[in-house]
Amino acid sequence: MTFMTLAQRHPLPLFFLLAFAASWAVMVPLALSAQNILPPLPYALHYLSAYGPMLAALMVTALAEGRDGLRELAGRMLQWQVGSFWIGVAVLSPLALYALGAIAAYWLEGRWPDVAGLGRPNFLPDLSLVGALLLWIFNSGIGEETGWRGFALPRLQKNRSALAATLILGAIWALWHVPAFFYLPSYAQLGVVVLPGFVLGVISGAIVLTWLYNSTRGSILMLILWHGIWNFLTAPPVSGGTAAAVTSTLVMVWAVLIVIVFKPTRLSRAAKQVR
Repeated sequence: MTFMTLAQRHPLPLFFLLAFAASWAVMVPLALSAQNILPPLPYALHYLSAYGPMLAALMVTALAEGRDGLRELAGRMLQWQVGSFWIGVAVLSPLALYALGAIAAYWLEGRWPDVAGLGRPNFLPDLSLVGALLLWIFNSGIGEETGWRGFALPRLQKNRSALAATLILGAIWALWHVPAFFYLPSYAQLGVVVLPGFVLGVISGAIVLTWLYNSTRGSILMLILWHGIWNFLTAPPVSGGTAAAVTSTLVMVWAVLIVIVFKPTRLSRAAKQVR
């Protein structure tokens, strides 16, 4: 069986295999370096790992569907005509969740989160708020969402309910992060003992993103914006503590409400987006 035939017959398994291979080729050496098994490596390489899902999606799409498939995928990455409401959801809802977490932190701890610190991501110098925001949009936003939701989700939804597809994807997405627990400071401080709670948080985020994806009729761009802004607000070293706990809890509540209100079949009033 040729590689092209494999992509045409089994696109999803091949996508996941390539996504993990590309990302873990960066993450596993960093984890081994942090454990002093390999010589020191520049941890800024971590940001390359986010592009594994995108590279896998592009490769499998090119092999299975050729230029037409790549053109269709690129069109969804640039799909901005979704209505002002959904653009507002993509851009403003992460900000609203962060604001509620910040208010809770001030109420419980008597201090506001260090907003200026959002411009200082792990392993990088101060990029400024604008620079850090662009980093996250072009890194985890484009790198991950092109693959997880742009490629995998519509194929998983084809013969499953939206919720079942999201649970499968969410579990795989959580597993993809595992090597980072051995070198990324915000994860390493928690340890693998918190992995069940991390998985629950990732799956909750996946439900919100499925709702947004189906509601916008497959706009990867809206997911790129949501994911990039979310990581900008929650991934830097200064984003831990009460504010992070509150925002994560709010996402879990939001996910439960989506399942209750929109039902597992579609997780949206709009139709499932399938391929």
